[in-house]
Amino acid sequence: MHQSQSLFFEPAGNPPESDSAAIHQAIITISQPVFAVDAAGKTAVCNAGKIISENDNSETGPSENRPIAAKKNAGDRFQLLSYIPPLLPEHLGSPEFKNRYGLRYPMIAGAMAHGIASAELVLAAVKTGMIGFFGAAGLSMNDLEAAIVKVKTEAGPDASFGFNLVFSGNTDLETATVNLYLKHGIRTMSAAGYLKLTLPLLHYRLKGIHRNASGDVVCPNKIIAKTSRLEIASWFLSPPPEKMIAQLRDRQLISEKEAELAAHIPVAEDLSAEADSGGHTDNRAAVSLLPSMMDLRDALAKKYQYAAIPCIGLGGGIATPKAAAAAFAMGADYVLTGSVNQSCVEAGTSPAVKTMLAAALQTDVMMAPSANMFERGIKVQVLKRGTLFAQRAARLFDIYRSYDGLDQLPDAVKNELETKIFRNSMDREWEGCCRFFDAYDPGQLDAAETSPKRKMALLFRSYLGKSSKWAISGDPDQTKDYQVWCGPSMGAFNEWVRGSFLETPDNRTFETVSMNLLTGACAELRRHRLATDLAAAGRTLPTAAGRFAPVPLEQIREMLKK
Repeated sequence: MHQSQSLFFEPAGNPPESDSAAIHQAIITISQPVFAVDAAGKTAVCNAGKIISENDNSETGPSENRPIAAKKNAGDRFQLLSYIPPLLPEHLGSPEFKNRYGLRYPMIAGAMAHGIASAELVLAAVKTGMIGFFGAAGLSMNDLEAAIVKVKTEAGPDASFGFNLVFSGNTDLETATVNLYLKHGIRTMSAAGYLKLTLPLLHYRLKGIHRNASGDVVCPNKIIAKTSRLEIASWFLSPPPEKMIAQLRDRQLISEKEAELAAHIPVAEDLSAEADSGGHTDNRAAVSLLPSMMDLRDALAKKYQYAAIPCIGLGGGIATPKAAAAAFAMGADYVLTGSVNQSCVEAGTSPAVKTMLAAALQTDVMMAPSANMFERGIKVQVLKRGTLFAQRAARLFDIYRSYDGLDQLPDAVKNELETKIFRNSMDREWEGCCRFFDAYDPGQLDAAETSPKRKMALLFRSYLGKSSKWAISGDPDQTKDYQVWCGPSMGAFNEWVRGSFLETPDNRTFETVSMNLLTGACAELRRHRLATDLAAAGRTLPTAAGRFAPVPLEQIREMLKK
């Protein structure tokens, strides 16, 4: 069809309606098409009928529609302004990503550390048709193994789920975690916080790689990496370095055949571009980060001629339908949620923290020193409303930078630490610090014996580590010390749900929240397309039309019926 042709619409049943409420309802009824027409100079909508070509009077498929200028109606025909097809949450994102993991919806529930992304949250994601990652960082091997057994048992043999691995610089801990995953057949792993590739990470990825009967390279262990840095993303989107492959082979961690096949695959099966988020973050802007990551992926996939192209998703800021819609509009293969999940019923944190999160504004967050990378000055984004953790953690780092050991601290500084931060004597605080690191990472204590600076760092790190546990347990005596990882998206979510049933944390089940986000994203994408088509015809869409508000899960299910 030539663009000079005009298209008309013949309604089937009820005539088109032009009031704002009808236009709004047409947009959010995402399982039905929208036909926008000119009705006596007004924009009107209908969801059933056929499109007719002006030139030959033949019925024209909706896919042939083009935006056109308004003309007078021809009899019972209406000038067609726009056709918007049905758009359901399962249509969003990359089919390749969904097929790769056996998902219905292109959404990941991110791995929040210390089991905040709990077994219950992972199982809720499985039930919803998404994939969730258990937050393994900071847990003992016994607690982690118990979580693995629970998720595997309750999810079933065909379910897609994963566990995470966070870079810590502790090779022994990383090795033990990977060995546990291999032992239990955990086939999908989230890799986050990496500053360099490590042997345990590559061991997990390459173990079991083989060719199938058709000669295709099959890699049973999948890594979904998460980073905000292009240089780190390039490592994950490239094949494993030959030197590290040789080390794994020489240590007999992989076979000769596995080493040979390593050159055919990227380190990560897929990669999440991490924009401004809770916890470890570089506060990157999504609108610049995601396109850069996709361009990098395309360049490296072309260079290495991968049989399976890595998918690129977006995390950080995904907490409203508009944000999710924007991610998919930019080309994200999937989206990843984090901060908003922490306020959900299934999250492994205290009711007190969930209440605090539900009251947060976008400005109620700030950066604070990280527990596991304290000496490097690495920071995490945390909630500041209702807690003094960020200020106290920053003070600890200032003291660490200013002095070379605990023995050099002036009496006034020691008093400040004991009365305002630790609320304990330095000696008793050090005893508790030793108990923690003796169980978690004894090598740290060995180094502290010969380095007063390291000893001071361990003592301060101990406070940072306990602060997150106090928040998770809801210790009422330590409220002002709660460390709650949180990005500004939490505030955006609260603003969106204000006045609705989702304002109350008890109503925030993972399925309800995530399906509202994806269903709302569909409505927002339909709204944007209709607004664009109407603009081409010199018209505007009513401001409130298509703005999606939270609805109960039962209503979502009704909306998704075809």
